[in-house]
Amino acid sequence: MSKTIKPLRPASPNPGFGAEITGIDPRAINDAGFEAIRQAWIAHQVLLFRGQSLSDHDLIAFSRRFGALDHAPVQENGQRFVHGLPEIYIVSNVVEDGVAIGSLGAGEAAWHSDMSYLAEPPKASMLYALEIPPSGGHTSFCDMYAAFDSLPDSLRARAIGRRVKHDGTYNSGGYIRQGVTPSDDPREAPGTLHPLVCTHPESGRRTLYLGRRRMAWIEGMDLPESEAFLDQLWAYATAPALCFTHRWRVGDLVLWDNRCTMHRRDPFDASARRIMHRTQIKGAAPPAA
Repeated sequence: MSKTIKPLRPASPNPGFGAEITGIDPRAINDAGFEAIRQAWIAHQVLLFRGQSLSDHDLIAFSRRFGALDHAPVQENGQRFVHGLPEIYIVSNVVEDGVAIGSLGAGEAAWHSDMSYLAEPPKASMLYALEIPPSGGHTSFCDMYAAFDSLPDSLRARAIGRRVKHDGTYNSGGYIRQGVTPSDDPREAPGTLHPLVCTHPESGRRTLYLGRRRMAWIEGMDLPESEAFLDQLWAYATAPALCFTHRWRVGDLVLWDNRCTMHRRDPFDASARRIMHRTQIKGAAPPAA
């Protein structure tokens, strides 16, 4: 079967955001085929590969073609979950013998870019669906290139040259990270300052880089001013016209660019099972615009 690339939202205002690639087996692609996939990822930011049958070793091998991999972060209970495969992070609500097999539970996961509280956050993430609930648990993505482009001139000028604090207190499920003592003041919370407006190192396009809303702070502003400015930026970044929602099937593999997208997860019935395996490709925060 030949490879095809088709937009995930052909009738949307921004059909270039998100694409499905069909007719490929990630376990058996040559260098030219992989380069076409990499270029499609840079162009579309989010790629979907349906109907895959991957082992953890297959997932790691395909992910490594994009670059070196991060080890999975230590979870809220202090554990990593895949013995001998530190690159695999399990996103799951399943509990076996009283112990969670993964992280983030069944609740909503707020809008975020993966691990942006680090000085060198991953440039990309892959998420592979092993078990999905009968409803809920969908993942939405928003286009941070389009978010920057949609800003009024006054907001755009105000954002360029600023830095935003990417908080490291809470993960996307709202759980406190291991070893962190919460603070009510985002200026004092753990995390990293990153440029608010960045230039993507591969596409050359400018993008907003927000990370997550909770406990964020704009450097040099007092808290009320920072909160008001962030609320304005987030309203543009998560406008429905800039977002799409992926409804998972077993065997779906999704790759996204953390430098120019954000994502969130819908909650689902905690009595249903959801098991996803994720890898993260090493990178760095995009440079200031």
